[in-house]
Amino acid sequence: MPTVEEILSSIETLSREDFARLREWFYERDWARWDREIEENSKSGKLDFLIKEALVEKADGRLKEL
Repeated sequence: MPTVEEILSSIETLSREDFARLREWFYERDWARWDREIEENSKSGKLDFLIKEALVEKADGRLKEL
């Protein structure tokens, strides 16, 4: 398996089009990981504090309508 340094060096030699394809590929996978992490955190209750904060804000009349 190539090292990160070897990968970075190879990326530097890509054409503009191939670099754009790689960037898009990377962004798609990065967002997919983020989505999975948010979903897992939500299911495990790690994000429950956000709901509680929002309910307190609403009860105190500090929640702004969108």
